[in-house]
Parts: sequence; C-alpha cells; structure tokens
Amino acid sequence: MATIWDNILNILRENIDILQLIIIIITAFVIFGIISRAIKKNLLKKVKTKKQASNIMTFVDLLKFLFFFFLIIIAVASYYGRWGELGFIAGLLTVALGWALQKPISGVVAWLVLVTRRPFIIGDRVTISNIKGDITNISLTHIFLDEIGGTIEGEELSGRTVMIPTSIIFEEEVINYTKSDDYILDEIITAITYESNLEKAEEITISSVEKIMKTLWDEFPKKISKEPHTRLLFKDSGIDVIVRYYTIATKRNKIATDIRREIFNQIRKTKDVEIAYPHTEVLFREKNV
Repeated sequence: MATIWDNILNILRENIDILQLIIIIITAFVIFGIISRAIKKNLLKKVKTKKQASNIMTFVDLLKFLFFFFLIIIAVASYYGRWGELGFIAGLLTVALGWALQKPISGVVAWLVLVTRRPFIIGDRVTISNIKGDITNISLTHIFLDEIGGTIEGEELSGRTVMIPTSIIFEEEVINYTKSDDYILDEIITAITYESNLEKAEEITISSVEKIMKTLWDEFPKKISKEPHTRLLFKDSGIDVIVRYYTIATKRNKIATDIRREIFNQIRKTKDVEIAYPHTEVLFREKNV
C-alpha cells in the first residue's frame, strides 16, 4: 500500500508543473466566465435598440475569442519555457490544423468578417441559402435563425430554429430585409374586371392601406414614405390594380392580410367595381336572317 502511495506522490512531483498550469487555466476560465457574464448582463440592461443588443453580444463573443486565444498561447509558452520553440511548434500546428480543420477555420474567418463588416446583426430578418428567418445568435461556427415560413406559406415564425454554418456567407447570397431600417416596400394585387370603375378601384386600394397603416405610420421615421401609390397591369381576365406601400418587415404578412380584408369588404359595398377571376362566359347572339 505504501509503495502505491509513494508512486502516486512521485508522479505528482514529476508533473507538478503541468498540474499547476491546469489549475491556473481552469481558474482563469472560471473567473473570466463570471466577469464576462456580469459585463453582458449589465450592458444588456441599458440597451434600447436591437442594434445595441447585437453590438454587446458581438463584443462579448470577441472578448471570449481573444481571451481563449491568448490563454492558449501563454499556457503553451509557459509549458515549453522558450518562445523560440513555441514559434516552431505553432508553425507545425498551424500547417496540421490548416489541413484537418478547413471548415471550422473557414467558419472562424467568416465570424470575424461578420463581426467587422456587419452585413447583418442579431435581430435582423435575412434570407441565407433560401432559408428565411430572424437572427438570434452569431457564434464562431454557426448562425442561429428563428425560421420564417418553412412549414407554412407566408412570413410568420414556424417555431423552428435553424443552424447555418457561418462559412456559408462565402458561398451563398445573403438578403438582409432590415439592414438600414425595419421597413420594406410591399404590394397587394387586386384583379378587377374591365367593366369596373378603374378610378374607384384605385381609391379603394389606397384608402384601405391608409386605414390599416394610419396608426402604424406614427412610428415611422421621417425618411420612410407614408403615401401608398398604385400601378396597373392588363391581364387576359381583367386589370391588376397594384397598391404599393412601406410596411414593417417583421409584421408584413399580418398587415397585408388586414389590408386585403379591408379591400374586399369595400369592393363588396361598391356596385361598379367587381373582382375578376378566371372563368368562361358563353354569349348567345341572334343571327340576322
């Protein structure tokens, strides 16, 4: 029994430097974790916009990345004792990891691009590789989206979370709906018959937009237009009356539904405007003998 205990003590004495290094690293991780969470919590209490919240999340993630990077370098340097040897070893590790971890490294580089260039931030509504959603988190390896559509048609949250590798930004196009602000141009098409009163139909579509958007326009910035406008398109079975207006990107589907309902109700009350739809009419004419 004494011999076993002596062997354990000898092993510990021989590896005392390694044990001390491990204890220091673990302690540093714990302390930094506590500090970073406290900083993040206090800063998030003061945010007023989604952009500010995204900046804080990115700042904390960047601190974590830098801390881990320099901690590893310092730990390896402390263990080997000389920086010259460290440089040689780091060179070998870089070559080896470059071949073995091409995808993860591409992900980290993509994350750095996202942090510095900011093509989108947390809270933005984007389409990446035909996947539409609201960004909830951007990590070193993945972009997290609350999916829009997916299981349904339209632009409502499906309830699913989609993880997309950050490296995909080098391969696929990215569409940001809310890069400059939260408002986008939308349109509603109403097909009317050629026998309808065209001017009356345009008035109905514009007044419907104004009725639904009136309370929302108060929150719009001055640079966003609050005036809907119409465009016309001739079709085989009627005329498409297209009304275009700026709307809130994240509420686009609901607002459009309310406007369509209002247009339909107003047309039903009007005698000289009819909704067109594909159908066949048979006309009988008397033949002159």
